[in-house]
Amino acid sequence: MQASAIMLVMDALHDKVAVVTGASRGVGKGIALGLGEAGATVYITGRSTKDDGGSLPGTIDETAAAVTKLGGVGIAVRCDHRIDGDVEALFQRVRHEHGRLDFLVNNAFASPEQRMLWSGLPFWELPISMWDELLTVGLRSHFVASRFAVPLMLEQGAGVIVNVSSHAAASAKPVGSRRTIPYSVVKAALHRLTADMATELRDSRVAVVALWPPATKTEGVLAQQDVWGDLSDWKSPLLTGRVLAAFLAAENPLARTGEAIEVEELAKQWGIGDQAT
Repeated sequence: MQASAIMLVMDALHDKVAVVTGASRGVGKGIALGLGEAGATVYITGRSTKDDGGSLPGTIDETAAAVTKLGGVGIAVRCDHRIDGDVEALFQRVRHEHGRLDFLVNNAFASPEQRMLWSGLPFWELPISMWDELLTVGLRSHFVASRFAVPLMLEQGAGVIVNVSSHAAASAKPVGSRRTIPYSVVKAALHRLTADMATELRDSRVAVVALWPPATKTEGVLAQQDVWGDLSDWKSPLLTGRVLAAFLAAENPLARTGEAIEVEELAKQWGIGDQAT
């Protein structure tokens, strides 16, 4: 598939409705922007708003405005994904305003400070709170959001759930790796969640896939670039969004349900570049 062909088929998302969780910044924002370029209506969730920002740049309001500017419709919804009532209210709003949901991208992630997350410290030297924080938002919230999203998809007889995971899920932590065990466990668990949900939903024509972004220059990474050093080969968050939009528009997600989708591999295969908008 050529890049020009992808851009043409991406117009097919103009009548689609998506929810992207944790999209104030980072990979979630990149995904929301990619779907916006393709014309989708995107509900953007997070806790950082124009009236109550976070410690890093980016708010749900800014992401929503950027989605709309790119040709989609961005809708900011403040949602704390640790609170089930917030999540239920989000999907009730989607039902009330659109009566359908085509895509759910589970991206919410409560990331500790980068130096701690990638410290390489053995698990017995990590704060126990890191385990609770990562699993509550990075795993449990994906289950809860899917729990409320699936009934909408079943009613329309189609839908796609995307769980943003990582290459860290593919193998055990190598000796000398800087990633922490709680992080790896969360990402590996997302693959089991993906595979098992895919099995339950296959006959209902709802696909579930895991997504592997490349090393990405998020706001958190850029704020502590000294942790990483040379970022010249790292990608922008938008590349992940563009590849996912192309996958949703041009491919048959049911043919890949239960699998992991590797962003960089598809970007090379389809000739999708990493230029900024």
